[in-house]
Amino acid sequence: MTSATDELRLAADFAPASYDDWRKLVDGVLKGAPFEKLVGKTSDGIEIEPIYPRARGASPVAGRAAAAPWQIMQRIDHPDAAQANAQALLDLENGATGLTLVFVGANGAHGFGMEPSVEAIEKVLDGIFVDAGISIELQIGPPSRMAAIHIAEYVKRRGLDPAACDIRFGLDPIGACAVRGASPYGWSVIEPAITGAIKGLAAMGFKGPFAVADGRVIHDAGGSEVQELAFVLATALAYLRTLEGAGVTLENARSMVYARLSADADQFLTLAKFRALRLLWARIEQACELTPKPIFITAQTAWRMLTKRDPYVNMLRATIATFSAGLGGANAVTVLPHTLALGLPDPFARRVARNTQLVLLEESNLAKVSDPAAGSGGIEALTRELCDAAWSLFQETEKAGGVFASLEQNLIQRKVAATRTVREQNIAKRKEVLTGATEFPNLHEADVAVLDAKPVVLAPYGEAKFKFDPLPPMRLAAPFEVLRDRSDQILKDRGARPKVFLANLGTAADFTARATFAKSFFETGGIEALDSEGFVDPAALAAAFKASGAALACLCSSDKVYAGHAAAAAKALQDAGAKHIYLAGRASEQEAALRAAGVKDFVFAGGDALVTLQEAYRLMERT
Repeated sequence: MTSATDELRLAADFAPASYDDWRKLVDGVLKGAPFEKLVGKTSDGIEIEPIYPRARGASPVAGRAAAAPWQIMQRIDHPDAAQANAQALLDLENGATGLTLVFVGANGAHGFGMEPSVEAIEKVLDGIFVDAGISIELQIGPPSRMAAIHIAEYVKRRGLDPAACDIRFGLDPIGACAVRGASPYGWSVIEPAITGAIKGLAAMGFKGPFAVADGRVIHDAGGSEVQELAFVLATALAYLRTLEGAGVTLENARSMVYARLSADADQFLTLAKFRALRLLWARIEQACELTPKPIFITAQTAWRMLTKRDPYVNMLRATIATFSAGLGGANAVTVLPHTLALGLPDPFARRVARNTQLVLLEESNLAKVSDPAAGSGGIEALTRELCDAAWSLFQETEKAGGVFASLEQNLIQRKVAATRTVREQNIAKRKEVLTGATEFPNLHEADVAVLDAKPVVLAPYGEAKFKFDPLPPMRLAAPFEVLRDRSDQILKDRGARPKVFLANLGTAADFTARATFAKSFFETGGIEALDSEGFVDPAALAAAFKASGAALACLCSSDKVYAGHAAAAAKALQDAGAKHIYLAGRASEQEAALRAAGVKDFVFAGGDALVTLQEAYRLMERT
């Protein structure tokens, strides 16, 4: 018997298409250009093809249980315990299934965080039934290292069964040392300290996991996916080894360790990264002669992709990141509120962060299919290549003596620094786009509300006997935001922003494309672009420039119009008092003549926008 759905097989209406068939179509569009022109590369040098054949025989990567949703974690980081408690209760009442308790000084606290005292913890957890099925994850650092013990003592003091409490304690001395680039103790002292803490918590009846291998350390510092995976592997293995050395069986030890990865707006890379970690950890388990069991992976949307400018775009970035982590098999996800880079988020920003996950789970049903990327040629290939590259880098770390020794030798930091430098260059040249910050800026955006809470000032922690290069967190948009802040200050002091006059030549068809580019180019740095009608007469152009009040001018038109009019236009602008003249487009055979007429710089896609904009401010300040 044929069902109605069998009669609606869409694919049956089309002839089958092979990989070669698709390649022929692509080659036709390229018109002789090399196919390699369409091949992209990740920051690790992994090639990404534009099309892939189906991955035959692929198996799903085991993560969560079938059709099980990930845990919807909500960040609690208010320094005032009463306010933090109110936030936590509201979040749990409105869909969150877990709380990420961020304590002062933790990696990722970003200037805020809860007080780790007994009294503060009592107040924060008041009215919260920690044994009623919710999950709690701790993010702690050296100043708040006692928070884990205080939480455990709180559970016992309340007469609760520790085994009924789903608490991930977040112990991570390696991550704390890596971010700070210093430690009062060496690994020989850290080892017994962390094993003692873990064994103590386990003896109290907590099921864990207890120690976390935190990939945010690498991602926040500008590192790559391969570097993040290798660091997580090396850190998790270090904790596994030290537990085994303290008499814990490997079977029990592996359940005491979990992983945390950053999820960013690169959908395919994020999805593949989460899948790759599961495969890599299974390889570690097999080497330990253990039957592989999925490691618990918690995700946090990336700090480095957040922008202060046009922060509502952060909602979109967080949605893609959550989507990717969820489909990649994350067991728990924490979404950073879209205003976190500006300050402590208000109730609206917190609600959006929470609802981002609720919509994806309850309306889009993303958890209903286990590993939906299985069999996808592109994702399978990317997962495999991430695994191979991360395993190779992990082996380098092991040969150097392990993760702590590699940090002491600055091996990890040098690799991350090299990747970060390239990433910063790509941001400066706008090859990597941050909408609202490095592309499509809005100089007239309204202020965004955040809570009136002052960042926490930390006292120095201990004497740093062991020092090495730190891995501090960064945000990609920060250099452009410095220029925007500078523009805001000029507006406040002088009543007007710095300006550039767009000297459009010819008709709208001639200048619109480059004028649009130039407007976005200058306004990413806070320099307001004043548009104009198309000019042919140099005298009329000069008069319009003088009337604009701008100090800078940028010629905008087609190459054809430039050939006939750009030199005369530049000379007129120079005579009218333009302090610096740009031309939108690359330098051509006319460069010498244009420079002689007054053109100083050429602005074009792929040029170093950040350097050009920084120099523009220096030019304006000289007058």
